Amino acid sequence: MTVLAQQCSVSGRMPTLFWNHGGGPMPLLGDRSQASLTAYLKGVAARLPQPKAIVAVSAHWEAEKVMVSTCPAPAMLFDYYGFPPESYEFKYPAPGDPQLAQRVLGLLGAAGIPAGADATRGFDHGTFVPLMLAYPEAKVPVVQMSVLRSMDPAAHLAIGAALAPLRDEGVLIVGSGMAFHNMGVLMGGMRGGGGGGRYKPSEAFDSWLTAACTKAVGAERSELLSGWAKAPGGRESHPREEHLIPLMVAAGAAGEEPGRVDYSDWLMGTKVSGFVFGG
Repeated sequence: MTVLAQQCSVSGRMPTLFWNHGGGPMPLLGDRSQASLTAYLKGVAARLPQPKAIVAVSAHWEAEKVMVSTCPAPAMLFDYYGFPPESYEFKYPAPGDPQLAQRVLGLLGAAGIPAGADATRGFDHGTFVPLMLAYPEAKVPVVQMSVLRSMDPAAHLAIGAALAPLRDEGVLIVGSGMAFHNMGVLMGGMRGGGGGGRYKPSEAFDSWLTAACTKAVGAERSELLSGWAKAPGGRESHPREEHLIPLMVAAGAAGEEPGRVDYSDWLMGTKVSGFVFGG
């Protein structure tokens, strides 16, 4: 069953968000295994204040230091393979925002966080797939940002904290990844036609992650999330954690504000949840 948070109150401060972007382009293709996630993403905009711009932290862009796209008109980056031809014809013509990108770089620099500009990076599927569903008009400017190749949770929580002032400027900070990302298990679910069985370690980790995100704030939440690998089902859910790390940025930008479950369901036999913080 999908679980949705109540609409965020318009307080002048944007919430932050961690959403699951699904398997490659599958949410855009009507794949039945992604049906509830697709429906959730289509309803995101109705539950949130209208952003002036979006900073999208993508699990599919890794770098030695934080990289920020300064491209005014990002192209499409089809960073998946083996899907139908129409999967490589999607268009998402949302503009970039070089001025906002420079603001991001300035905030990171002021916090002592190494960062660089990329003037050519296009929208990868961690960005364009959920945005095509959530903001299909493609009118909200989008600045894409990388995660660190180090995958250090504390470093990404600090990145989020550095970007927190953007929330008072109408900017929606989105971490785009997956609460569960073990490809061996997920491929098994796809081969099973959507997954009749349920992978128990994912349920254990999802319960822990939900508690960490919703029952703790500030330093306590950061400490819990930094130790995610020791959580029940942690490494079974994330043999490599690039899809979890964007959550750290969203949570770090939330500071002392609480988190709420915004989505929760079984996806290809695995339990996944998404969260909204503050607002």
